[in-house]
Amino acid sequence: MIITTSSEIAGKKIVETLGLVRGNTIRARHIGKDIQAVFKNILGGEIQEYTKLMGESRDQALDRMIRNAEDLGGNAVVDVRFSTSYIMANAAEILVYGTAVIIE
Repeated sequence: MIITTSSEIAGKKIVETLGLVRGNTIRARHIGKDIQAVFKNILGGEIQEYTKLMGESRDQALDRMIRNAEDLGGNAVVDVRFSTSYIMANAAEILVYGTAVIIE
């Protein structure tokens, strides 16, 4: 499965557009990680716990989008975009979407 943020794939021809595909996840922060983050905020530096949490969330959303594209019969997704929104004070949604296509 080829995933790209562009509308075209170099060296490939899009023969069919299958439509919008998406994947999302909603993750809540963990109180233990929040305590560690408070100390990082005081001392400075990267809050690795949150970096890991967001990375895992993006991967999960991307996997779900790929499954959606495969269910439609696609072998590539073009024009891929990520979006993040806060659902409540301690939870965020990661959404990834694009256009499923068949390439040859």
